[in-house]
Parts: sequence; C-alpha cells; structure tokens
Amino acid sequence: MGRGKIEIKRIENRTNRQVTYSKRRNGIFKKAHELTVLCDAKVSLIMFSSTEKMHEYISPNTTTKKIYDQYQKTLGVDIWSTHYERMQEQLRKLKEINNRLRRDISNRMGGDLEHLGIEELRDLGQSVVESLDAVRDRKYHVIKTQTDTRRKKVKNLEQRHGNLLLDLEAKYGMVEREGDYESAVAYANGAANLFTFSLHTHRSNLHQREAYAGPDLRLA
Repeated sequence: MGRGKIEIKRIENRTNRQVTYSKRRNGIFKKAHELTVLCDAKVSLIMFSSTEKMHEYISPNTTTKKIYDQYQKTLGVDIWSTHYERMQEQLRKLKEINNRLRRDISNRMGGDLEHLGIEELRDLGQSVVESLDAVRDRKYHVIKTQTDTRRKKVKNLEQRHGNLLLDLEAKYGMVEREGDYESAVAYANGAANLFTFSLHTHRSNLHQREAYAGPDLRLA
C-alpha cells in the first residue's frame, strides 16, 4: 500500500512545524551533498527558519563568495554595485534631511530669513510660538514638580521635629511649647556634662587620697 498524499499547507502547530522543518532541511542538505559527490556539482543553500535562524550548506570544493561571483558573472549583474548605488541614494536623502534641519534651526534663531516669503515667515512665526508654549509648559511642570518635592521634604522635617519634641517632653517633662525645644536640648546636654564632670571629680579625689596616704607602714 502506498503512502497517502499529504496536503501542502502551513502547519499550524508550532512544535510540529519546527520538527517538520528540521527533518526536511536535513533531507535537502543530504540531497545537496549527494549532488556534490555524485555529479561534481557546486551547490550552495541558505535557509532561514520561521524563528530567523539561518542554516547553510556549501559544497566542500567551493565557497559562498565564489558561488556569488559565478552567479553574477553568469547573469551579467553586479550585486555589489546595485547595493552601493542604493547606499549612495540613501546617503543623498540623509544629506537633504540634514540640510533642511540645519535651515530650520537657523531660521528659528533668526538667520537666513532673506529667501523666505510671507507665507513661510508666517508659518515660521507660528512654529516659534508653539515651541515657546511647549517650552513654557515644560518649565512650569518642572517648577511644580520641584515645589511639590520641597513641600514634602518640609512636611517630613516638621513631622520629625514634632516627634522629637514629644520624645523630649516624655523623657524630661519640660517641653510644653515649641519654643522650649532649645531648653530641653540644653538640659539634656547639661545632664550629660554634669555626669561627666562628677565622674572626673570622683576619680581626681581618689588619686589625691592615694597620694596623701603614702606608703603602707606596718610593724615588723
């Protein structure tokens, strides 16, 4: 019984499509190698999968460049010259765009206005006004953003200041008004200094007592 006829259409399932591509690609490369060996042919194959992955086969007795050169010679075409001409045309268009942009910038700065007519001058004036409006709107937006940020920072500092006053009042019981903040801080610093002074005085008295006592005299 012969194999059933397979309908040639795009395989919708991605996995099946990739498996089929891999199998048939290997089959084509095998046939190309057989042509190279059996018939002494020069074969070059370039394939791109649906995932843009390139696969290539080139006969061992030649190179890809030699195949391209022979192709151009046989057909009488020059691929590289055509590509060069396209690049030259693209370069020409880019130069035109660059020159036009330079003229626009110069006109916006008030230069090269002699060759402009009344309509062009009117359009230029309208464009400058719109540009100024855009710059002004952006400036106001930046100012508002910075102002909001500063206000948030000030509010945060005020909240921290209030929390510090509450902590000092709870600790020392003497901060009743916001103006008493300096007194509370001075009191806290004074208490610490007083403790340090007392400790230093106590140590000095101990050293003096040891100096006055002299050597320990005992009867033998």
